Amino acid sequence: MADNQFPNVSRLAMRGGFFAFIFLMLVTLGGGCMTTSIQSGESAVKYSIFGGTDLTKLYGEGLQVHAPWVNLIRYDVRVQEQLEDIDALSSNGLSIGMDASIRWRPLSTELANIHVTYGEEYYRKLVQPELRSAVREIVGQYTPEELYSSRRTELQQAIFAKVRDAVASENIIVDAILIRDISLPDQIRTAIENKLKEEQEAERYEFTLQKEALEAQRKEIEARGQAEYQRIITQSLSAQFLKFKGIEATQALANSPNSKTVIIGGTDGLPVILGNQ
Repeated sequence: MADNQFPNVSRLAMRGGFFAFIFLMLVTLGGGCMTTSIQSGESAVKYSIFGGTDLTKLYGEGLQVHAPWVNLIRYDVRVQEQLEDIDALSSNGLSIGMDASIRWRPLSTELANIHVTYGEEYYRKLVQPELRSAVREIVGQYTPEELYSSRRTELQQAIFAKVRDAVASENIIVDAILIRDISLPDQIRTAIENKLKEEQEAERYEFTLQKEALEAQRKEIEARGQAEYQRIITQSLSAQFLKFKGIEATQALANSPNSKTVIIGGTDGLPVILGNQ
């Protein structure tokens, strides 16, 4: 009878070992060693110690369950922004400080290639150096006066185009580059501001001169018009015409109800009107 109990003990031991294995698996799974939570706006690249980086599969948002020898490397695939403080030299060798903001995002379908080539610090290794290089190269084509005033938009567009084209082949999309501020040496900035002020004063003075010249032309044209009008009127006022008009006025007065005395034949040949009652 004792001999018959040994198989039962063995079976109990096997069952205990099986349940212990299941328990350990559950504990391991519950501890997160075989799960990876991928947040909103993220994708993950799969790396296995047995096969390396999987270039064909990406993991999307949610809780992903995987083997212990698999690691999921998460990447933010949303638009990201970084502010860079960059020093450069202008065309005449003056030091220019620039605050530039860049917005970029990785091409989500090519995350595995980005991971293999640059890794998680792809911005520091690729995007940032290209931005700094583009700023220094393009700023060197402008004078401080151009950077400070009239050509800032042109500068911004040129930097954006250069960086965008440089990183596009590496599966990085640059959405925008914004020049937030340009810092010049104090004496240079003061000189530029004074120059701009003088130019504005000169433009205002020129505008005043043009306005006065136009007003003078207007008055001259008006005077000529009045003179021509007087000349035409004077030529049309002949003695016969004036006498005719005087006779018409006399007839109108004679027919009016007001009492008056009309003497025909004055010194100038026109009627003389006396009294108004």
